[in-house]
Amino acid sequence: MGFQSVDRLPWWEWAMWWDQTIERWRGEGLPRQCRSVFDISQYFGLDPYIQFWFSTTEATIEATQHHVEGLVANMDDYLAVRPRLYPQHDEAIESMQPWAERQSRGDAVVWITFEGWFWFPRTLMNIERQMYAFYDQPELIHRINQDLMDYHVRTLHKIAKVCVPTFMTFAEDMSYNHGPMISREIFDEFLTPYYRQFIPKVRELDIIPIVDTDGDVTRMVPWLQDVGIWGVLPLERQAGVDGTQLRHSFPDLRMIGHYDKMVMNRGEAAIRAEFERLTPLMKTGGFIPSVDHQTPPGVSMDEYRVYLRLLAEYLKSNV
Repeated sequence: MGFQSVDRLPWWEWAMWWDQTIERWRGEGLPRQCRSVFDISQYFGLDPYIQFWFSTTEATIEATQHHVEGLVANMDDYLAVRPRLYPQHDEAIESMQPWAERQSRGDAVVWITFEGWFWFPRTLMNIERQMYAFYDQPELIHRINQDLMDYHVRTLHKIAKVCVPTFMTFAEDMSYNHGPMISREIFDEFLTPYYRQFIPKVRELDIIPIVDTDGDVTRMVPWLQDVGIWGVLPLERQAGVDGTQLRHSFPDLRMIGHYDKMVMNRGEAAIRAEFERLTPLMKTGGFIPSVDHQTPPGVSMDEYRVYLRLLAEYLKSNV
């Protein structure tokens, strides 16, 4: 991610696999003792890493934070639910210590995810209410986002005492197949102030900041770069994203993903052709190829092994 010379690119999956995919593979020989996605990653021999997703609604580090969606319609609702939000995560943070040691030896990578300033109000309100609130209740969005900002600062301070992650993602999902869900003006009013407060604290720790947004991120990239974001994922091919064009337009943009998951069950020739499409981008640096979202259940374990074999080949030949 530093555009430096390497012996090979990282061999990993940022989004892992759908639960339906895992269930299918269990019937095709995946051992039952592989319970978590990280166990499965090790089973396939991928480079070791772990993600800690710090939920804003529950004391969990899993991406299972949608249980309060739609509870908030106005400021009174938010103030009523607020005592249930922003958990401490102290136990989870302490559990990072063994991974911090592995990371310090160069044996693994630690990744944290914080919920972003578009994502979290949507979780509380649902997207329709959120969109109206940008215009009808701006004070509510700002109150939520300032509280979220303060929470992130506290949480990052605690994390840094135990483990400084290699990189972090902000869960946003604020684009779809035709581009951003919001305008630049809305972004600058409701997200920019908080990113600009927080990103310097991330960079002081030498953590790489990346935004996770599905769909077509192309128009949003300069907005993100203006607030200090270094990279984006997953660069979904089905949404029309063109990573090579992004590289031409934004030479220092870090990118992860972009391998079209829809070709993975179409045979070895199609799998290889997709790697050939990505080869020029791999050679530019600052890019880690990976499935552009979770491997779908239409992909057999044998087909996935073909993908992994070719991935390993291209990771070594395009440095």
